[in-house]
Amino acid sequence: MLGLKLATDPRWVNIVESNIEEILTDHAWCEQKAATNAITIITLNSEHTDLVTELLELAKEELEHFQMVHDIIKKRGYTLGRERKDSYVNELYKFMNKGGNRVQSMVDRLLFSAMIEARSCERFKLLSKRIKDPELSKFYHDLMISEAGHYTTFLKFARQYGQGVDVEKRWKELIDFEAKVIQNYGKSETIHG
Repeated sequence: MLGLKLATDPRWVNIVESNIEEILTDHAWCEQKAATNAITIITLNSEHTDLVTELLELAKEELEHFQMVHDIIKKRGYTLGRERKDSYVNELYKFMNKGGNRVQSMVDRLLFSAMIEARSCERFKLLSKRIKDPELSKFYHDLMISEAGHYTTFLKFARQYGQGVDVEKRWKELIDFEAKVIQNYGKSETIHG
């Protein structure tokens, strides 16, 4: 369903389990950035009422996820660490068209967002199936479902508002680009690392 070309090595979960506090901190900041991204898309495309309506809900959900992760952090006696740089996302960002028109920029931002949600969904699924911690297994299963919904929302709007852009071709190009990027990841206890 997600169309990703390269699956995460299941041994990544072993790395995650070696430092639960780190994965939770990284995850919390990923949720915050996802909410901020949705608000940015709204700000840049406010004339599309349906997009604004749906992405407002998505942003609220991402903030709720941030709070849920933070609650787990507190419950376990951890402290939310400082915001983490997400090298995977920064590398994906290089794919985005910087010189195109407004529609091309919107499509690229929506596809970029869909890709991040797809990879997060894939990672959450892997965590839900392989992590030994029952609470986190259920937590990541529930979030996997939510991320899949976000993925389809972003793709839907790219296709809906991408007049004059070959959205399917651009999506395939991004899938190919992401396959090259992700080869360098899966070695640290971060959601995309």
